[in-house]
Amino acid sequence: MSPTTTAAPGATAPGAVADKYRTFVSKGRAALGEMFGGDVEVAAEGAWLRTASGRSLLNCGGYGVFLMGARHPRVVSAVIRQINTNPIASRLLLEPELANAAEALIGVAPQGLARVYFAGSGAEAVEAAIKLARAQGKRHLVSMESGYHGKTLGALSVTAREVFQAPFRPLLPDVSHVPFGDAEALDRVLRAHPGSGCVIVEPIQGEAGVILPPEGYLREVERLCREHGALFVLDEIQTGLGRVGHWWAADAAGVTPDVLLVGKGLSGGVVPVSAMVATAEAFRPFDKDPFIHTSTFSGNPLAMAAAQGAIAAIKEDDLVRKAAGLGAVIRARLAEIAETVLGHRVRQVRGAGLLIGIECAVDGLAGDLLIELLSAGVIANHSLNSPAVLRLTPPAILDDSEVLVLLDAFDRAARAVVS
Repeated sequence: MSPTTTAAPGATAPGAVADKYRTFVSKGRAALGEMFGGDVEVAAEGAWLRTASGRSLLNCGGYGVFLMGARHPRVVSAVIRQINTNPIASRLLLEPELANAAEALIGVAPQGLARVYFAGSGAEAVEAAIKLARAQGKRHLVSMESGYHGKTLGALSVTAREVFQAPFRPLLPDVSHVPFGDAEALDRVLRAHPGSGCVIVEPIQGEAGVILPPEGYLREVERLCREHGALFVLDEIQTGLGRVGHWWAADAAGVTPDVLLVGKGLSGGVVPVSAMVATAEAFRPFDKDPFIHTSTFSGNPLAMAAAQGAIAAIKEDDLVRKAAGLGAVIRARLAEIAETVLGHRVRQVRGAGLLIGIECAVDGLAGDLLIELLSAGVIANHSLNSPAVLRLTPPAILDDSEVLVLLDAFDRAARAVVS
């Protein structure tokens, strides 16, 4: 069903919105919006969003947030119920929704994880993990080249991209970056910092262009962390909660991290929320002192309601299995279209579940495809650390007709960029 809007006439006029962006938000953000046609999104439901001009767009973007689409009834009803009772807690008394959300998340987390700290964004969850490592004396951070963990100061320190880091140096000290997939390079760094390392790694590098590691790499990372006394932090902010066709990429790899980072899909596409999930041993410094790391809105009841609704929806709608099946079909068909229409211009269509990357061999082609897809009625994303890769993160609720909309739009976009 197409989403509807009740905004006042003129309130969503693209020109007026762009002017307000330029005046009050960011000139650069206004220019970016105009580059993508200048339209304004005003409503969303399921896999679709509606613009002020009346267009309906299939949302296969959103950077991985919309696994269950927009405004899933299970999530919306939980959030509305909480709004009508206790949306923001006093934080002095115990509050049940925080406890319930933590129980729900631990119930689907990899076995061995036992404690949860909730935050508002992925970067905040990364910051919590860095502080947890510091509290245990794990002061030397190790992350992967082209990895992405956020842009707050600590998270930026382990986001290994010069263009993001350069304006804000000095960042955190004692940080090493090693090539993703290179266990020997990781071994060398950890050997140089025995007992004081903290490894932060994505199981699949999303912003690097959906880079999958070599077989067995994450198991080797876990083994090296155990051998050298390092804290093993797995950043599943984008890959977790069914996105890659498993509840967690950790499950597919057969690993249990000391700390698991969760976000994006945990929001249910309704209220932002993230989490740091840890073993009882790793969490001990936070267990001991409840004031060592706090935030006013951490674990707020509204977000906790959304998190519980999201986990329930993933279970009830069988979205993990659907993501695996849909992803295999969509990747195969996209690869066929790319080979037929674009030929050598595309190096590879790859991914896991509904995290899909299309790597282009021609400069600027990914951006052109992004724009042409939007013209054809589908929202996709670029990859922040790899301008050559177009990224698709479709919802797992797509029906057969919506899959055809996506494939037809990609075919049209591909033909437009080579015409």
